[in-house]
Amino acid sequence: MDWRVLLTTFGVIFLAEMGDKTQLAAMTMAAQTKRPWTVFIGSALALTAVSAIGVVVGSVVGNYIPLIWVKRAAAVAFIIIGILILMDKF
Repeated sequence: MDWRVLLTTFGVIFLAEMGDKTQLAAMTMAAQTKRPWTVFIGSALALTAVSAIGVVVGSVVGNYIPLIWVKRAAAVAFIIIGILILMDKF
């Protein structure tokens, strides 16, 4: 196990997820349902599944497309999503 990669990944994902829509949705669900452990388990499973998809797709795409193009595509996708959010379309 490469501890440096593990800790870097944890730090980056932890900071990226802090205060995002997922965290706000989990807080709202926990407050509404009064079942924090059920919400925690459900959200943890969902985040694990989404992360697994990302890792699998990333490792496959990384074998065929240079990293610089993956980063550029991600940047364009974030810009498009940002514009759509500003236009209330997303």
